[in-house]
Amino acid sequence: MSADYLVVGQGNPGPEHAGQRHNVGFWVIDTLAKRHNVKVQAGGLFKRNAFTGRGRIGDADVVLVKPQTFYNGTGRAVAQLMQKEHVPASNLIVVYDDLDLPEGRIRLRPTGTAGGNNGLKSIIGAIGTTEFGRIRVGVGRPWRDRVPTWDQDAVIDYLLSAPPRAGKEVLDAACERVADAIESIIRDGWERAMDTYNRKEPGEQS
Repeated sequence: MSADYLVVGQGNPGPEHAGQRHNVGFWVIDTLAKRHNVKVQAGGLFKRNAFTGRGRIGDADVVLVKPQTFYNGTGRAVAQLMQKEHVPASNLIVVYDDLDLPEGRIRLRPTGTAGGNNGLKSIIGAIGTTEFGRIRVGVGRPWRDRVPTWDQDAVIDYLLSAPPRAGKEVLDAACERVADAIESIIRDGWERAMDTYNRKEPGEQS
């Protein structure tokens, strides 16, 4: 059996990571799964490497994926599933958190570089191409002394912590928009989806 699309959320497995900003890709998969009555769970040949669920989004057969290989090893799970499901790279959609987008902003691109994201680097290394779709979900950047910081320890602590209530509400709303965007990509293609979802939301910060 083959799928039309593979939708992958990046994150880390285990309940201790579930609420962390670095797992926003998993949150999007949960959002899509709830909308389309898909049960994402362990099972099949790759149960150690990924939780998966199969369902329909519009007219497409879609497999939703939460890799269990940890963020920096995402490519191992993705490559196996692409081969098993006979999904071309052009129909792979990867969702992940981004420090350099304001919290809640989303950005769609049908192709691109890893941009310093270790999960994307892992996927590119495993499948041998950058020609796959990606959706970034802005989580903002941590601040120190009232200015954004690039300090590695501060960044890691920030990504591996849960946002406060207000931030969680913003990110939950962003996950809903990403789910809308993925439905649009599958229904209408990347160009139309980008025209709609790469715009700022009303009241959104620059």
